[in-house]
Amino acid sequence: MISAAAMLLCAAACGKAGGTSAPAAQDGASPAETRVVTDGLGREIEVPVKIERIVTLGNATRIAVYLGLEEKIVSTANGDVSENVLQAYGIYHQERWEKLPVVASGGYGEVNTEAILEAEPDIILCTYEEDIVRSIEAQLGRSVVAAPQGKLFQPDFEQAVRIFGEACGVSERAEEVLAYLHTCLDDLSARTSAIPEDERPTVLAAAATSRTAHGISTVYANSAILAALGVKDVTEGLATGPKGLEVDREQILEWDPDWIILDAGNVYLVRAEYDEDPDYFAQLTAVREGRLYQWPNSSANYTNVEIPLASAYYTGCLLYPEAFADIDPAAKAEEIYAFFLGHGEYRELLEQNGLGFAEVRLNG
Repeated sequence: MISAAAMLLCAAACGKAGGTSAPAAQDGASPAETRVVTDGLGREIEVPVKIERIVTLGNATRIAVYLGLEEKIVSTANGDVSENVLQAYGIYHQERWEKLPVVASGGYGEVNTEAILEAEPDIILCTYEEDIVRSIEAQLGRSVVAAPQGKLFQPDFEQAVRIFGEACGVSERAEEVLAYLHTCLDDLSARTSAIPEDERPTVLAAAATSRTAHGISTVYANSAILAALGVKDVTEGLATGPKGLEVDREQILEWDPDWIILDAGNVYLVRAEYDEDPDYFAQLTAVREGRLYQWPNSSANYTNVEIPLASAYYTGCLLYPEAFADIDPAAKAEEIYAFFLGHGEYRELLEQNGLGFAEVRLNG
């Protein structure tokens, strides 16, 4: 329900060139105190020069943390307040965030317009689709700076970081984030690019978290982590783009990958499957020869960046020890976590909860 006060604010959407529309200026800000930014929908939106209060919707909260804006967030949305250790962007801010008003707690794209207005944000950042963005704007009577959700290691993530960075006046930090990301990805590629094809082992990322926990037969098809290393992903071509996908257990036997890496949070399910049918697992080369490992899940309330980067370095050290001889994967993970989250000890937190990088023994 929208209050009478909120209804009085609804009507300010003004037309823009090319058929787009958005409210022209933020409440209480004169033209001299504002500047114009272009959002992910190609719209020119007027925002305050000084940003102190931010409402985030969708994956915008995570990106705001990467940009160092966590102390300016004045509300929470779906899943931001959580005890889930894998929700790296929020785990160190729970004490403060749990005291903030909740502006989105229902289904996808559902928002509490009264709570947003009462939070008095200088700016609203959002990663929802265009129809949802326009619906929210119509209810609020003010503009929302929209950006893509941001897929792992893809250009739309870079676009979102730049848009939110510019809108919030932290473009320099946005470029630092993207430069660091590219430095890591370029380094990973350079270390493996010269490895001959016949020396590249086959790999399967399995026990995927896809909406819920799964055992060995739900795989990470077309893993972006494995792609960053240029490894032979046995699921290549199984789906369009990265996704969790269930396959027949016989298919895994047919692939018989040299290495299997499990989602750490679902290892318990694989162990249960092993207890029920150890003969099945005994047929897998990776299990017999001790090349079964785990890495942390990379998706908790949308996809993060820091865990997959650390996972890529860890995997590189396992598969290509000579190419990664100068890398201490634990130290590299701490560096990555510290850069994105401001907390290098996050690696230790994962390990304390059994979610770190480790070899997996099914019968131990």
